[in-house]
Parts: sequence; structure tokens; C-alpha cells
Amino acid sequence: MGAPSSTYRVQFTPGFTFADAAGIADYLARLGIGALYASPMLDAREGSTHGYDVVDPTRARPELGGDEGRRALQQSLRRHDLGLVVDIVPNHMVVPNPWWDDVLAHGQSSKYARYFDIDWSSGKVLLPVLTEGSPEEPGEHFVRVDWRRGNSELNYRRFFDITELAAIRVEDPEVFEATHREVLSWGVTGLRVDHPDGLADPGGYFRRLREHFDGWLVVEKILGPDESLPQSWPVDGTTGYDALREVCGVFIAPTDRFGGGFHEVEHASRQQVADSILVAEVRRIARLVQGVPFEDACQAVAEVMVNFPVYRSYLPEGSRHWDTAVQRAESPAVRALDEQVRADPHGELATRIQQTSGMVVAKGTEDTAFYRYTNFVALNEVGGSPDRFGLPVEEFHQRAAAREAQTPQAMTALSTHDTKRSEDVRARLAVLAEIPDEYLAFEAAMSGEHGISEPTLNRLAWQSLVGAYPITEERLGQYLEKASREAKIRTSWVDRNAEFDAEVAAWPAKVLDEPEVAAFVDRIKAPGWSNSLGQKLVQLIAPGVPDLYQGTELWDFSLVDPDNRRPVDYAVRRELLERIDDGWLPEVDDSGAAKLLVVQKALHVRKRGLHGYRPLRAEGPAADHVLAFERSGVIAVATRLPVTLAQKGWQDTVLPLPGGPEWTDVLTGRPASEDLASLLDRYPVALLVRGG
Repeated sequence: MGAPSSTYRVQFTPGFTFADAAGIADYLARLGIGALYASPMLDAREGSTHGYDVVDPTRARPELGGDEGRRALQQSLRRHDLGLVVDIVPNHMVVPNPWWDDVLAHGQSSKYARYFDIDWSSGKVLLPVLTEGSPEEPGEHFVRVDWRRGNSELNYRRFFDITELAAIRVEDPEVFEATHREVLSWGVTGLRVDHPDGLADPGGYFRRLREHFDGWLVVEKILGPDESLPQSWPVDGTTGYDALREVCGVFIAPTDRFGGGFHEVEHASRQQVADSILVAEVRRIARLVQGVPFEDACQAVAEVMVNFPVYRSYLPEGSRHWDTAVQRAESPAVRALDEQVRADPHGELATRIQQTSGMVVAKGTEDTAFYRYTNFVALNEVGGSPDRFGLPVEEFHQRAAAREAQTPQAMTALSTHDTKRSEDVRARLAVLAEIPDEYLAFEAAMSGEHGISEPTLNRLAWQSLVGAYPITEERLGQYLEKASREAKIRTSWVDRNAEFDAEVAAWPAKVLDEPEVAAFVDRIKAPGWSNSLGQKLVQLIAPGVPDLYQGTELWDFSLVDPDNRRPVDYAVRRELLERIDDGWLPEVDDSGAAKLLVVQKALHVRKRGLHGYRPLRAEGPAADHVLAFERSGVIAVATRLPVTLAQKGWQDTVLPLPGGPEWTDVLTGRPASEDLASLLDRYPVALLVRGG
């Protein structure tokens, strides 16, 4: 079973069920989508708006329509020649659930005691005081601890620091079978595997999964800028954050006006996470280190995880990443830790420190440093590198060609349910890199009147405002509440600062009606649209399987979840698509219909099957302002750095076309011109095919 031509991600919620997804199958087919890409469909906690809190992996979620609704959805998709890709969660389950309740009732004698990753050395399960839904009084097989004090030993592994999500031991064949039997019986096109870095043995898990599933298989593995998937994993690729970094980066101008210092902030953030919210995990690992004092072992374990150059290693593969972490650590016990890990790279010590390093990196970098280091937040994305300002065109070509050669069926993405901000917000913020002095003057002047007293949140707030404008007071307020608490500087989810929280909550009402804000957004809106269309066309035609996040076929100026899980108005999208089908060429304006045109035309071209990758290079004074490449007789052309381009124009810049000018732009229906001023006079992008 091969990969779909493209996917369309939907987020199932009680307000958007299996039946609702079945109802848009015809629309997705007309759009040119190859498969519906669904958020987790197994039974989750009641009311869940994301589905990652699975409570019962043996049935489709009744709240969404149950198994009957799931079958009806698949039938509808098949009628419209669409596949189904399902997100699965092998790392954890929400507690309480029936299996967990049995463990609390019967302790180690429970048949499910081996299902959860519990340290039974104390003979009991240590539960946090605040676990929702757990029994109020201690029982024979569990006790309550105040884990927030820092040194109590929660003794079950969690999903990051979320106490309600208990890790399961999917490396056990019995647990694998119990948690995968149902979803593997559905006959889906593909699987997207959530959070593989939390597994004891990701490679072993994927090999077992591949024995039971021969469809398209992509993994939510966050790669560093120069990292590749382990060669031993029998998967088709990642879910696309690496491609996101590259596609967005090529539309950002290199500049040094937004300052440096990211790695210092990142290191401090990781250290804080290791010393606080993940201290129970650090101490559990330290008890496995032999021959050194316990507190020294704790320090060594934390230092190694804090200093990982990537999310985790997969020993014995990827040993260079482990080497780097060890070399950076300074604790005197690191040598003993290193020797013991190398002596048994598949042992419990090596396994647990690798499982946990990804949590320290993710919580420290994505969920702390990215909310503290706010100089230029368009780069603060999952898998992103805020210290790498812009991606040269030649490097983009090299990386795209490498993806085609190595993982041609990997997923690519621009927006996901986990991105810090949507693709169109990032595209608008990219404009700031072309006008850094103008933006910094605007921010300074506005901060003088309505600044937030914490400087890093102040910078984040102004960029978020202009990036997502127009935005409601409620949405902006909810975002800033989350951002301020994730940063953990003046307030946090655990230690609230009522005075500062009130200051943050009051800020949106003070600034949303300021005419200077609207005027500045008007200044960057049109070049932001150009960036949006460019990066979308590039993603859809470049190597990999492109995913569209729900609703982003029009402009979408969403911020991090839950803002990006708002309902999608498919009636508006259907109406606009009908007009495009009738030959309408929309203007590039606030409606976003121009983006819908680009998406539909590119998706239908993509269904022809695209292979290979050939960079095309413009010639002339504005050659640096175009990104172009050819695949299987299809050429994508995108404008980049539009503000600087507008100052000088295309002049006599040309794009020599392979085999002469016998090409047609499918966006406009016109014969293609090699003169870029003519080719791109209607839209800042062009999609060329041979002939008419």
C-alpha cells in the first residue's frame, strides 16, 4: 500500500465527529486531497478536543460515533477515492481508566501491572495529590505524594510532566497486542505514530508494527537541523517539522538585528525543567547508576540530558549525539554514567536516560525557551532553530533533493495541531526580517505606551498581535496566559502571580483598538500574503507528501492550541471552491481565495505523480528573489523577500525554462513567460506544466 498524494488533517472533537468528517469527503476530493488524516480515533477522555488522552484502545471513540460511525466514515472516504490515515498514541494512556483502576485495586497481582511503566520497588503506586478522578484516600496498593515538592518519587513514568497521562510498556508484546489490535483491524491507508521518543525501544517498536502493518507509516520524530532518522527504522519518514523549518526558512531574510543568545536561554530552561517538573524522572534514573553518591548521580543524569544536541539518541545508533552530551557535561559522576551506559546500551539505565532526554529537551526548549527567547518568534517552531536566521536558496535545493533521494514519502507540513503559530502568521512575521529597524521602532514606541513589564513576554505579545491581527480580545488573552505561564519567569501554571497575571490579562483590551497597530499590519499584510502563497506552493510541489492542516486552504491566523482547534467553516470554503471550479481567478485579498486557488491547482497537479528534483535558477538583478524547481514536467515558481523586491522591481530578471517557453501557468491559464515581471504579474507564484 503506497503513500497518498497528500493528506488533510482534521481534529476530532465532540463538535466535529466521524459523521462530520464523512460529510466533507466530497469537498476534500474536489480540493484534490489524497487521504483524510485523522487525530486519534480510539476512545478518549470524555470531552477531549484532541484525542491523545486515550482511555480505551480497544474501541473507536463512542463520543465521536463509535465503530458504526468509523465504518461509515471509511465508506464515505472510499466512495470519493480517499484514503484514511490515523494518528495513534503508543506511549501513554490517560488515568484513571479500567486497566489503571485494576492496578490500584490489586497492585502487582493485577494482570495489567506490567502494562504501565511503574517502579514497584516500594510495593505501591505513588500517586500525585492532584490527580483528577483518583480515589481520595490511600489504599492497600497506592499512596499519595506531594510530587511538586521536588524530591518525592512519583514512581510511574508519565507523558512529560502530565500526571494524568501514564506511560505504557508497549515494548511488551502483550501490551503491544492489546493496544494495537483494534486500530490495526481497520484497514487504514496509513498510520501516524505520536511521540516515538518516549518509547523504550523506538526501533524495535517500529519493526514490530511493520510486521503487522504494510501501509504508509510516518512518525512524529522531531529532527535537529542536521539530523536524520535512524536508518534501521522501517518507516516512510517524519511528520514534517524538518520540512517546515526549511520551507519557512527560505522566505526569511538573513539579518542580525534581532540579536543572539538563544543557546544560553535554552540551556537554562532545560536545566530548570530537569530540576523541577521532571525531577522524579531524573531521580529514578540516578538510582540505576552504580558506584557514585546518589546526589552526584542525579547531577550527572540531569547534565547529560540537558546537553543533548538533539532530542535523544538510539544507542548504539547515533552514538555521536550521546558523545556530544557527555562531553558537554561537567559533573564528576558523568564518567561513571557514560561507562555504564556504553557497557550495556540496551540496558535499563541506557534505555531510561534516552527515553527521558527527549522530555527534557522538548519541555525545556519548545515549552520554555521558545516562550522566553522571543527576539523573532517566526523561528520559534517545533523542530526550529531560532539561531539560524533564514535558509539560503541553494541550501533549500540541497535539502529538497536529499529528501527526494532518501525519504520521498515522508510527510511535509506547514501547520499542525502542535505548531506554535500557523503558517500564515509565520509568513507575515517573516516580513519583519526585511524591515527590522522599522519593526523595532514600532515595538519600542508602542511598548512605551502599553508595554508589558516582563520584557520577553512584551516582545512576544507585540509580534503575536501583528502576526495574528485581527484577533479577538479573548483569543489573544488566552494565548498570552499560556505563553506567560509556559515561560515560567514571572508566573507559571504551578506558582501563580496574581498581580502579573492581571497585568497580562488586561493587555489585549488596551492595544487592539490602537490605530498604530492596524496601520503597521496594513504595511506588512500584502508581503505576508506573498510569503504565504510562496511557501504553500513550495510545500505542495516539493518532495514529500504534503499535509494541509484543517482550514489552512484559506488564510489562517491561528496561534498555539487550543486556538488552532477552532471550528472550520466549510460552507465558505465550498462556495469559494465552486467559483474557482467555474474559472474565477480571485484577487490576493483578505478572503484568502487566492490561497485556495493555489492549493487546489497544486493538489490536482500533484495527483499526476511527481518525481525527481531539479533546481531552476533565475538570471538578472533580482534573481535572489525567486525560488524555482522542476519535477516530472511541473515547475513551481515562488517570490521571496517581497518587500526588498518591491523597492527595485524584477527589472530584466528571467527564469530560463527547460525546453523553451512551451509552458502554461495552471493558476492563470496563460502561456508562461520567461520574463519574471510578466510571469508573476497576477500572482506572486506560478505553477507551470508543459503544453496547454
